Amino acid sequence: MQNEPVEPTPTPAGATPHRFARPQWGLWRQRMGFWVGALLVGLVALAFAWLADAAFTAFQRLLALAAWLPLIVTPLGFALLAGVTHHWFQNARGSGIPQVIAALETPSRRFRHQVLALPVAAVRMACTLGALLVGGSVGREGPTVHVGAAVLYAFGRRLGLHGRRTVAGLILAGGAAGIAAAFNTPLAGVVFAIEELSRTFEQRFSGLVLTAVLIGGMVTLGLMGHYAYFGDIGGQLPSGWGWSAVPACALFGGVLGGVYVKLVLPSDRGWLGKMAALRSRFPMRFAGGCGLVLAVLGLISGNHVFGTGYEETRALLEGQPITNSGFLLWKFLANVASYLAGIPGGLFSPSLSIGAAFTPVLSLFPGIDFQTAALLGMGAYLAGVTRSPLTASVIVLELSHSPDLAIPMLGTTLMAAAISGWIAPVSLYHALAKQILDKVAP
Repeated sequence: MQNEPVEPTPTPAGATPHRFARPQWGLWRQRMGFWVGALLVGLVALAFAWLADAAFTAFQRLLALAAWLPLIVTPLGFALLAGVTHHWFQNARGSGIPQVIAALETPSRRFRHQVLALPVAAVRMACTLGALLVGGSVGREGPTVHVGAAVLYAFGRRLGLHGRRTVAGLILAGGAAGIAAAFNTPLAGVVFAIEELSRTFEQRFSGLVLTAVLIGGMVTLGLMGHYAYFGDIGGQLPSGWGWSAVPACALFGGVLGGVYVKLVLPSDRGWLGKMAALRSRFPMRFAGGCGLVLAVLGLISGNHVFGTGYEETRALLEGQPITNSGFLLWKFLANVASYLAGIPGGLFSPSLSIGAAFTPVLSLFPGIDFQTAALLGMGAYLAGVTRSPLTASVIVLELSHSPDLAIPMLGTTLMAAAISGWIAPVSLYHALAKQILDKVAP
């Protein structure tokens, strides 16, 4: 016998049917979680940027008193920061991007709560500011990614968003919005989300995620106005022998980027393994030694290796360098020492500084434009370190407002990432994320 159709329960006049009310509220609650959360990420990133500038300005005032003061302040500061993160807040160590990737890849809800806890994010912010305050060669972009992911994740949880894909979207959007807001580069945030943070098809094409990233970037655009991080450089498209800058930058960026990854990734073999064991056994002493190395490099370089390297990079891009040809080596070693110390801090801005420092070497080639070489070098080295050529390309192009360099930039970064892969087969951030997950695996 066939079932008879069931008549729907009549709905009172003027009332919203119950079967439509809940889905609509759930959808708007999800949208509010992403959109309002992204707005908060943008505001936090903007405040972080202001505090970071103030912290490094204070260190520069210290340098003005006496050039030798970093020999005392930097080692002590590094040792203190390493002690805080090693004994109490281990999830606040490093740049923060590997922690976000690990949180995206793990099914463990408990692990995500620990890594993306707001107190951990606050400690990372405070320690990054502390690193800049004592002259660390670190950036704020990586920590901003972690802070952005933590803020959006916490806000979404408060609104009751718990689904696996929704939570992954919150973390992904928060981290990418952090990059977008840190550099005022919304497109770079989108590409970063696609290329680096997540490599799954479902997460790549979420409209909510992309909208949240754009909102995070638009906060700085609305409050700070239309500006480029390094100004309107407007690098010129190479012509003739000028195209030789593409393979030259790719070679330098790929080799140096691959060497950097080999040096900073923990290892259990050879002298790198012995150094990793020493850091694990005596974290504060090791960090203090790294701080002393950085301070000595500062004296050798004329105090140009501290901080993000923004002023040095800006001068190179404007064709009026304030550093000599040795800056490339000194800044590279300063970045290695700062990262090995295990203190919180990112590597995006310092990496851009190293890439721009290719210019004095490339100026020996005929027909190469100074600014073009600096921009291509920045993209090449960043791609060599992160193995994310699209992200590196878009960041540099947006930072400098140089759309004409899109084709040579993409060619340079793709080759640099390939060359870096021959030297260091593993991606830095994903290798570090795997090590984090291996430690918590049952």
